[in-house]
Amino acid sequence: MNQASKIYLIGFMGSGKSTAGRKLASQLNWSFIDLDEKIQKMEGMKIPDIFSHKGESYFRKLETKALKELKSETETVISTGGGTPCFGDNMDFMLDSGLTIYIRMTPLSLKKRLEGSAEGRPLLKEIDRKDLQGYITAKLAEREKWYSRAEIIIDGVNNDLSDLLSLIKKQIR
Repeated sequence: MNQASKIYLIGFMGSGKSTAGRKLASQLNWSFIDLDEKIQKMEGMKIPDIFSHKGESYFRKLETKALKELKSETETVISTGGGTPCFGDNMDFMLDSGLTIYIRMTPLSLKKRLEGSAEGRPLLKEIDRKDLQGYITAKLAEREKWYSRAEIIIDGVNNDLSDLLSLIKKQIR
């Protein structure tokens, strides 16, 4: 990757993509786009409502459309949804059009972060709290083949934003 003008943050739900994305964009003096927020604006409804009223398949098509609409963006950090890289050709699109960063976390760390927010997350809505870690472990294992294709992989628990910024600056300048 040379002269990346866009950064895609990928990783499991709850890994901190939006939080890290806002901080990175601020540090780089770039724009920030949360893909889920863009989808909600496009559709005029919240993500859980899209899932419950129109289904996951409809949501995934909308997600791909929203992602591809960002093709011409420059100097932008984009936080994707946890499943974004895993559907259609989304991961290839991101690899071809920007720098991809995977925020990797363990299932236990993710469980601790997600325990209190399952209601707002459609894929967790039906998961019993005692089954949460097993679900996360299985889903993460399923998605790892896409996530691990990222150009930079960072530890989401012990990451140091200054180290990540140094890595990014080498890629974008």
